[in-house]
Amino acid sequence: MKKTIITAMLSLFMLGVSAQNQKKEMKQLDTTDHYTFQLSDKVTRQKVTFKNRFGITLTGDLYVPKNGGTASLAAVAISGPYGAVKEQSSGLYANQLAQRGFITLAFDPSYTGESGGEPRNISSPDINTEDFSAAVDFLGLQKNIDRNKIGIIGICGFGGYALNAAAPDKRIKAVATATMYDISRGTANGYYDKKTLEERTKEYIQIGEQRWKDAEKGTPAYGATGLANVPENAPQFVKEYAAYYRTNRGFHPRSLNSNASWSLTNAVTNMNAPILHYIKEISPRPVLIIAGEKAHSRYFSETAYEAAAEPKELVVVPNAVHTDLYDQIDKIPFDKLETFFKENLK
Repeated sequence: MKKTIITAMLSLFMLGVSAQNQKKEMKQLDTTDHYTFQLSDKVTRQKVTFKNRFGITLTGDLYVPKNGGTASLAAVAISGPYGAVKEQSSGLYANQLAQRGFITLAFDPSYTGESGGEPRNISSPDINTEDFSAAVDFLGLQKNIDRNKIGIIGICGFGGYALNAAAPDKRIKAVATATMYDISRGTANGYYDKKTLEERTKEYIQIGEQRWKDAEKGTPAYGATGLANVPENAPQFVKEYAAYYRTNRGFHPRSLNSNASWSLTNAVTNMNAPILHYIKEISPRPVLIIAGEKAHSRYFSETAYEAAAEPKELVVVPNAVHTDLYDQIDKIPFDKLETFFKENLK
């Protein structure tokens, strides 16, 4: 199946369906605004807001262990997957780690979910990297948090942004990724770096033409595509995305992967702004990279691990595909994450 990187990579290989068919299916699924996991009775959850340095108001959920006592606790900020919202994977991770004694913040990145930013459903390697540092700002101002004990987790595409944030922001004492993508590398070079200069140039021309149309109209255009009606001959990982985002397992109406699409010009800044150039400068702070053994994205984790300096660790989860590490609690190595942060946020 051939797809341009604009519609394929940045829309998580969403396959084309008519807007009418997409809305019909969403009506069947979108019965309530909900979390995709059960809140632990050992944890409290509170909605919070904070601003990044671009003046965009971000919205998050703060998870606090009920037995935290009066001492200042270590904290972890979490975001991702790319195109998801805090009621999905990042919230699940936050809920799990809060049970283990951390104060955690799952947040919607800029232009996504309940966070601010116009137009909607766009991404930026600069702004989304900054979102993590803004989350650290917020956590470090809380009286029940030790600002010298703050870490971050990035899931999927926000794994790359988390590593990118940790390199210059020395306040981040430890960083972990789960089933990561390097979105900039993927959009610029295609899967396994097979995109040619000619193909990339053609995409830039297409985006430029779309910008004329958007400028004339005054609003950005979005593709009428989604993970609905995935055909039988679709790649297996596309079916796995649909099995998460388009079913009760992971559907959320504010998640663009469930219910919408990226803007047609969204790819350009990621294509033109590589991240992870300074990944070695995370050292001597530790890096934990978690990938699924059978994930189509595994090579992103492996090359990031190779590029990082010590201390670093790569954990490959047996038999796990990319989306298993979104929500499969029996496969996500939460014990490892707990140990990693307890050892390094002290």
